[in-house]
Amino acid sequence: MVYLDNAATSFRKPPGVIHRMEEALRRYGANPGRSGHALSEAAGAKVFEARQKAADFFGVSDCAKVFFTLNCTHALNFIIKGALQQGDHVILSCFEHNSVLRPVHELWRRGVVSYSVADVVEGDDERTVKNFEALIRQDTRLIICTHASNVCGIRLPIEGICRMAHQYGIAVLVDAAQTAGVLPIDVEKMGIDYLCTAGHKGLYGPTGTGLGIVGCDRPLATLFEGGTGSASLELTQPEVYPDRMESGTVNTVGILGLLGGLEFVSSLGMERIHTHEMGLTRLLYDRLARVPGVRLKTRRPDNAHYVPVLCFEIEGMPSEEVVRALNGMGFAVRGGYHCAPLAHEKLKSLENGLVRVSVGVYNKSEEILRFAAAVERCAALAAGKRRTE
Repeated sequence: MVYLDNAATSFRKPPGVIHRMEEALRRYGANPGRSGHALSEAAGAKVFEARQKAADFFGVSDCAKVFFTLNCTHALNFIIKGALQQGDHVILSCFEHNSVLRPVHELWRRGVVSYSVADVVEGDDERTVKNFEALIRQDTRLIICTHASNVCGIRLPIEGICRMAHQYGIAVLVDAAQTAGVLPIDVEKMGIDYLCTAGHKGLYGPTGTGLGIVGCDRPLATLFEGGTGSASLELTQPEVYPDRMESGTVNTVGILGLLGGLEFVSSLGMERIHTHEMGLTRLLYDRLARVPGVRLKTRRPDNAHYVPVLCFEIEGMPSEEVVRALNGMGFAVRGGYHCAPLAHEKLKSLENGLVRVSVGVYNKSEEILRFAAAVERCAALAAGKRRTE
């Protein structure tokens, strides 16, 4: 099976990730930070090592501002529900994943917040920033935007959005699920107030891992409370990070696997990874652009405005049917709506959804060429079916 679904979860995992997880099970099985014995302290030290590695990786001077979560959705809910208060207005992009849209919409449904949706203009960063700015109101407190669409790979001008937002005293939350490990992200230099990402995608860690990063001094309410191993006699949740956000025993095995993923990406270098993956994406784009009946939904992706995610549709063939056919030919891709209804509204693909291809560091050009040939067969079958109807 040729795996081309890395935007959902990267696979295969690097040997270093597997080694780190095995090491955690064999040597660091005690509860980190919950006891004074040597085994607990050793486990705590390894978790701290992973936290420091993540801070260095994302340009955060205080590693305490990095907290571990179950996934990106978990981290986003922490920040969204912790940063917003009654009467606040929020601006989202038109490419937001349901991990952003649903919690914000739920707060709207409860009468807590209001929200607006800014249009992203493909290839025009200045107009995109102006579209966000045009929606600012006196009660706007937070802008939430994905760093890149999980459906079509279009990147958003995060630094420009942050600069603009800060002129109005508005904080920015960035969903980096599709960019962490692919694009360099420096939270402090880019002016990002909050960053959330998955550990299991471009960072090549295991599923069940994610990161939240606080890049500002704005207070956050807690999503839930519990034991932190600190201030145990107090009935209120600690104010200090990361304890404030990490109630209960952390996922030591997963966190050390994520450490292995961070080490893997650092050893290769993100520029090398991005160049390789974008090269494969353009190769596929060029091949599919010549196939009758295949409709690509973006311009030809360049390195400056896209990440290695490509979507298309085959005329007369629902996306999930395409995916089943490709699965039978030995290719793993995703079809449907990708948990991003706003993106499909913009891309005019609400009727049948889209087929999404997302390459990873282990993919090769010969796999892409074979995949393009398989799509061509699917398109020919769809065309034949239309002619007989």
